[in-house]
Amino acid sequence: MKNSGRKTVKTDRTSAPKASKAQRAAAPTHDAIAKRSFELFLARGGEHGHDVEDWIQAEAELLG
Repeated sequence: MKNSGRKTVKTDRTSAPKASKAQRAAAPTHDAIAKRSFELFLARGGEHGHDVEDWIQAEAELLG
């Protein structure tokens, strides 16, 4: 809202720009990260105990 004398006026502007559709679409979904994480698990031969590492690596790969 903007103060112009005694009257307060609402405006459409915000302090932060809105993210475009391309920027919102760039973020990987939970399912995409889970799928890639499982692929990493299988590539290691199904060895357990590295789930967090796989998840972090999958996020890093998908985020670019």
